[in-house]
Parts: sequence; C-alpha cells; structure tokens
Amino acid sequence: MSTTQSVFEHHLQCFGTADLDGILGDYSENAALLTHAGAFKGRAAIRSFFEAAFAEFTKPGTTFDAGQSYVEGDCAFIVWSADTPDNRYEVASDTFLIRDGKIVVQTFAAKVTPKS
Repeated sequence: MSTTQSVFEHHLQCFGTADLDGILGDYSENAALLTHAGAFKGRAAIRSFFEAAFAEFTKPGTTFDAGQSYVEGDCAFIVWSADTPDNRYEVASDTFLIRDGKIVVQTFAAKVTPKS
C-alpha cells in the first residue's frame, strides 16, 4: 500500500509532467476535489478539472514555484505560486486527505489574478 508521502510525491510529479492518467490514478473512484468554483465529485469530474488545468499550465512561459509542503498522517499540504500566460497565482494551496493509498478529498484555494 502506498504511503501518504508517496501518493503526494507521485501527484506532484504527475502534475509537473501533465500526466493526466497518472494523476487520476491517485484518486479513489468517489474522490472529491473542493474548489472556489464548486465540488468535482468522482474521477470523471476531476478529469475535467485537470484537463483545464493542464491546458493552462503547459503553455509556454509558465512558471511554477512549489513552496512549502507538509505531510502528517493521512494529510498532505502544499503552498505554491505560479505565473501562466493567462493568470498569476499569487498564493495557492492544496490539501489532500489520503486513505488506503488514494486521495479521497482534495481542497484547492488560490488568489488568482487574470492577466487580460
């Protein structure tokens, strides 16, 4: 069984390489991703979230700064910032609840400033 740390590290690696299938494999079938735009429930909905994210974060000129991260028990947390051609993510954070080697709940929050 995967540890919280290993699932978290795999998730970050897959995000960095825009590996959609790899990142979706980190989630339980009924996982929930909670954002300011609402809840994405289940892998199909989470897929749509990451398809949009990868479309933005893979554009040329995008920079990403992984700040501090912590893992404690079943939880992982990261604070990060990024600059894409479309938006500036001044401060962003994700929290993950990982059980039995799968993400069951993720929260995402950010201060996003559109560039247009």
